[in-house]
Amino acid sequence: MKIFIIEDDPWYGEMIKYHLSLNPDYDVQLFDNAKACLSNLHQKPDVVCIDYNLPDINGEELFKKIKDQDPSIVVVVISGQEEVSIALSLIKSGVYDYIVKDDNTKDILWNVIQRIREKTNLKQEVAELKKELGTKFSFEKSIIGQSNAIKRSFGLIENAVKTNINISITGETGTGKELVAKAIHYNSERRKNNFVAINMAAIPRELIESELFGHEKGAFTGAHCRKIGKFEEADGGTIFLDEIAELDISMQVKLLRVLQEREVTRVGGNKSIKFNARLITATHKNLIEEVKKEVFRKDLYYRIMGLPIELPPLRDRDNDILILAKHFVDKFSEENKMPLPILTSEAKEKLLEYNYPGNVRELKSIIDLASVMCDGKEIEAKDVSFNSFIQDAPYAALEKTLRAYNVEIISHFLDKYSNNVMKVADKLDIGKSTIYNMMKSGEIINK
Repeated sequence: MKIFIIEDDPWYGEMIKYHLSLNPDYDVQLFDNAKACLSNLHQKPDVVCIDYNLPDINGEELFKKIKDQDPSIVVVVISGQEEVSIALSLIKSGVYDYIVKDDNTKDILWNVIQRIREKTNLKQEVAELKKELGTKFSFEKSIIGQSNAIKRSFGLIENAVKTNINISITGETGTGKELVAKAIHYNSERRKNNFVAINMAAIPRELIESELFGHEKGAFTGAHCRKIGKFEEADGGTIFLDEIAELDISMQVKLLRVLQEREVTRVGGNKSIKFNARLITATHKNLIEEVKKEVFRKDLYYRIMGLPIELPPLRDRDNDILILAKHFVDKFSEENKMPLPILTSEAKEKLLEYNYPGNVRELKSIIDLASVMCDGKEIEAKDVSFNSFIQDAPYAALEKTLRAYNVEIISHFLDKYSNNVMKVADKLDIGKSTIYNMMKSGEIINK
């Protein structure tokens, strides 16, 4: 949140700036005159706190100039005089609050800014919710594909929409797990309430409890105000816990209790807060294997499992690769106002031959780059570039015989070590006669 302070008393201005800057989420800038403030409104401050009695302009006039430039800016007036008539006039004009300078000013201002922030956040959430609701989350439009593999997923998603059962989504990275979670939420009875997503792997271990359950003011160093947790935020809607397998074992115990009791207690608080949110979890790991390794609790596994939905990797979705490629070409051209190129048959063939370890997300990246590299009319095979690290290992391709894998591995290392059979045999711990026999039979071509 960006906050401007206009105060001609250097000591008083620095005191207010220091106090507000204790919240690391606030970007506070201090100006000693109205002209400097007005010339910096292009920075789009959320709140401007103005001293009513500035040397170059009075507060009421400055307020009008600020609103003329940007009506969305919230203005708070701070005055050394308790003039009721002036205060009423300003508030009627649209000033958010009028604060009199005294020993409590900094604390009063802190609370006022906090209320503004909560109101702003609420407006943003409403706007985002309207935007989400405006998007048609029909499965066939949000999850693109016609293969049998993805149609099986459609069937499970349709079953999920009809009830409030917990959903556990599994699939490789980049298969669209969050997209499926959103499709379920926005087609369910909960669609008018929040969809709250949080990635377990992206939150530091020491902050995860506060993020999930919230905290009270003063609960720990830096907790300058109360924070609402994700479960409270999702009340009435859906909470999506992505990469659930990354959750620390100690936090798994707390999460299990929350899911069993359907209530949370904020960090530093003692009040239990009931919530009603649907749980959807996702992971790219095999949770049963994680349970066997004793890094994921068995009781939590059974609590979150509900209806399992496994998303197929892109390599198992046949012609969906080309359907998705066409979709990404169209989308990239539209977003960047570029001519719409077509995929040549050679480019399509090249796309179909690739393994896509990064799945749909990787395909999008490949198509975006190809759209930039092409001549604007056609995407040719030369424009399609695969940069995956897996390309360095020819033996990573799937669904081949063991013999075929052996040929690929040995060929790869022969190429790497300039056909030095002795060195390759030593590296792979095999007999050199094995390599020579493969060369003799023609399975391996000696370059």
